[in-house]
Amino acid sequence: MEAYDIRHLNVLMVDDNRHMRFLVKTILHGLGIKSVEEAEDGSDALKTLQTFPADLIVTDWLMEPLDGIDLIRMIRTGIDTMDAYIPIIMLTGYTEVARVQEARDAGVTEFLAKPISSLAIYHRMVQIIEKPRYFIQGKRYTGPDRRRKDLKFKGEDKRSVAAEPGVPKSNMPMTVQRVQPAPEPTGSARLFMN
Repeated sequence: MEAYDIRHLNVLMVDDNRHMRFLVKTILHGLGIKSVEEAEDGSDALKTLQTFPADLIVTDWLMEPLDGIDLIRMIRTGIDTMDAYIPIIMLTGYTEVARVQEARDAGVTEFLAKPISSLAIYHRMVQIIEKPRYFIQGKRYTGPDRRRKDLKFKGEDKRSVAAEPGVPKSNMPMTVQRVQPAPEPTGSARLFMN
C-alpha cells in the first residue's frame, strides 16, 4: 500500500456516540490529520459543513434525528450543499448485504464495518485517493459510479460519457502527496493498528 501525506486534510466525523467520535478522532490524529471536526448527527453535520471545508466525511449510519443515509442523500442531491462530490466513508456495524447496497445506492464512497482500526481507515482513504470514481448524476442516483470493475458487455456503451473530460471524479484534495516510507501512527492510535 502506498503512503500519503494526509496531514492537511479536513475531516468531518459524524456519530451520535461521543466515544466513537473520540476513537476515530484519536486514530485520525495518530495518522497525522489535525483538522477534525465533530458532529452528533446528520443535521449537525450539515450545519458544520456551512463553515468547515471538509475534504472527507466519516459518518455513522444510525443517528437521530437525521441518520447517515439521509445525510449522504442530502449531500449528494441537496441544492444548498457546498460540495456534492466530497468523499464519504460510511462507518457502521450494519454489514448485511442489503445495508451495504443501500449505502452504496445512497452515494457513499467507501464502506467500513465496525470494529475499526487505524489501518482500515487509512486503507479506505487510500482507495479514495488511488481509485477515484466518476460521479453519476441521474434521475434515481447521484454519487460515485457504483461499479468498481470494468466488465465487458455486449451492446452500446452508454456509460462512456463518464470517461470524458469535464465529468467530475471524487475530489480528495491535491495537497495529498505520496511519501516514503509510510508514516507510523503516533500516540494511542498505535493501539488500533491491525
